[in-house]
Amino acid sequence: MPTILGGKSIVLGVTGSIAAFKAADLASKLTQAGAMVDVVLTSSAREFVGVATFAGLTHRPVSVGLYQSNSELGIDHVALARRADLVLIAPATANTIARLAHGVTDDVLTATVLAGSQPLVIAPAMDADMFENPATQANVETLIARGVHFVGPESGRLASGLVGRGRMTEVPEIMDHVRAVLGHHGDLAGRRVVVSAGGTEEAIDPVRVLTNRSTGKMGYAIAEAARDRGADVTLISAPTSLRSPACVTFVKVNSALDMRDAVHEIVADSDLLIMAAAVSDYRPASPTDHKIKKSGDESLNIELIQNPDIIAGASGARLVKVAFAAETRDVVENAGAKLVSKGVAMVVANDVSAEHSGFGTDTNAVTFVYPDRKPEHMPLMDKFDVGNALLDRVLPLLK
Repeated sequence: MPTILGGKSIVLGVTGSIAAFKAADLASKLTQAGAMVDVVLTSSAREFVGVATFAGLTHRPVSVGLYQSNSELGIDHVALARRADLVLIAPATANTIARLAHGVTDDVLTATVLAGSQPLVIAPAMDADMFENPATQANVETLIARGVHFVGPESGRLASGLVGRGRMTEVPEIMDHVRAVLGHHGDLAGRRVVVSAGGTEEAIDPVRVLTNRSTGKMGYAIAEAARDRGADVTLISAPTSLRSPACVTFVKVNSALDMRDAVHEIVADSDLLIMAAAVSDYRPASPTDHKIKKSGDESLNIELIQNPDIIAGASGARLVKVAFAAETRDVVENAGAKLVSKGVAMVVANDVSAEHSGFGTDTNAVTFVYPDRKPEHMPLMDKFDVGNALLDRVLPLLK
C-alpha cells in the first residue's frame, strides 16, 4: 500500500518530554511507510530515549548537536533543511515552541527549522497549565500565523497526575496530519469530495436494528486517498468501529434517511460524490418507541418499506457522481444497470462473496463500469490502492 510518504525525506525532531517514547513508534511507522527519516534529538530528549533506539528503527544516523556531527551530513542542520520535505517535531515542549516562535537557534533542531522553508508540523506535549499559559498560547498563535501546522495536544491524564489538555496526540493521527500536509498541493487540491461509508442501521425498536455486513473500510480508504491528494474531504459515515481519519470533515449518521439528508445538503457545492456506503434498501415502516417483547407467537412480522435512492437524488452544479455496486452474481450486468438508473459517471462493482474481496477485508477486486467503454477489471489490491485507482479515473471528469 504505497502512500504519499513513500520516498519523502522527513526530519523528526524529538524534544525533552516524557512523551518522547511515543516518538520511537512514530519513527518506526514513518519508516515502514517508505519515508527516509532523519531523527534530531535535543539534549533534553536524550534523558528520556537514546540515540541507538532511533538509529535502529530508521537505519539512519541521528543528529544530536550543532557541534557534534553524528552523520555524513557535515553541517547537519543545513543539509537536513535542504533535503527535507517536511519537519515534524513530536513531542514538542513549551520551551521548544517558544524558541521557534522567537527564532532562537541554540541547537540542531531549531537551526534546521530556521534554515529551511519546508512545512513544519508540531505535536505539543506538556503539562496542561504550561500549555494554557498565555505565553505558550501566544507562541502557538505566532507559529500558526506563519503557517505552522499544529496537531493537538489532547486532553487526558498527564504525567504530573493532573487531567487536562497536554497529552501528545497518538501516532496514527499524527501520521494522518503529516500525509495531509504533504499532499496539500496534490492533483485534487481545491476540489470538494464527499465520500459515504459504512452500513446504515434501520431501527426496529430502541434496541434492535436492520443493517448489513459493511465495515466501512472501502469508504474510509477512499476518503484518506482523496485527502492525501489535496482534496477537501467530507466523510459521511454510518456506524463503524473504524477510527475517523484526521484532516477530513466527519459526519456521523445512522439510517438511510439520515445519510440522504447529509449527502444532499453537502453535495450541492461539491465536485465529487463517491457513494461507497452500503445503504439499506428497506426500513421498518413503523419502528416502535419501546422494546418489542417476545411473545408466545412463533413468528414476528415486520413491514418494510423502500428507502430512497440517495445518489440518484443527489445533485450539484458541477457534481460528478460515482456509485458502488456490491453484488454476489451477474456483477458487471447489475452494475451496468445502475449507470442509467442512478445517473452516475461510473460504477465500481465488486463480488462481495469472493475471497478477500468482501465486507471486512483489507483488499478488494473491483471492476470499473463506464457508460461509454468496456468494463475495466482490476486485480486484487489494498483498498487504499483501489481508492487511488478510482480517483485516477475520475480526475479527468473533474477537469
